[in-house]
Amino acid sequence: MIAFHLAALKQTKPHQYGVRFLMGGLCTVVAGLIGNHFGAAIGGLFLAFPAIFPAAATLIESHEKEKKRKIGANGARRGRLAASIDSAGAALGCFGLIGFAVTSWLLLKGHEATFAITMATLAWLAVTLGLWLVRRHRVWRGF
Repeated sequence: MIAFHLAALKQTKPHQYGVRFLMGGLCTVVAGLIGNHFGAAIGGLFLAFPAIFPAAATLIESHEKEKKRKIGANGARRGRLAASIDSAGAALGCFGLIGFAVTSWLLLKGHEATFAITMATLAWLAVTLGLWLVRRHRVWRGF
C-alpha cells in the first residue's frame, strides 16, 4: 500500500542521497551527450530513462536487509522483495511516461505548449493511476 512516512527520511543517510543525485546527474549527462551526437529525438529516448531507479532499488534492498539484521535475521529475501515491489511501481510509471510522450508528441504540433504539456501530464496521471488501480484490485491477474 502506498503511504508517506516522514520518519522514513531519517533512515536514508546523506551519502545515499548523494548516490541518487549522482546517478541521476550521470544519466542526464549521458542522455545529453547522446542527444548532442545523434540528435534530440534519440537523446530524448535516453533522457526518459528512470535515472535514480537503480540507486533507489539498491538502497531499498540494503535498508530492508539492515532492518532484519538488527533483529538477528537474514534479510536478503526481504530486501529483494521490497526492491521488486518498487520495480513494479517504476514500471507503471514508465507506462505513464509513454502516455506523456505520445500525448505531447501529438499535441505540440498544433497547440500551445502550455496546453500540450498540461494534457500530457494528465495523460501520464491517467495511465499510471489506471494501471495502479487495475493492479491494486487485481483485475488483471498477470500484472
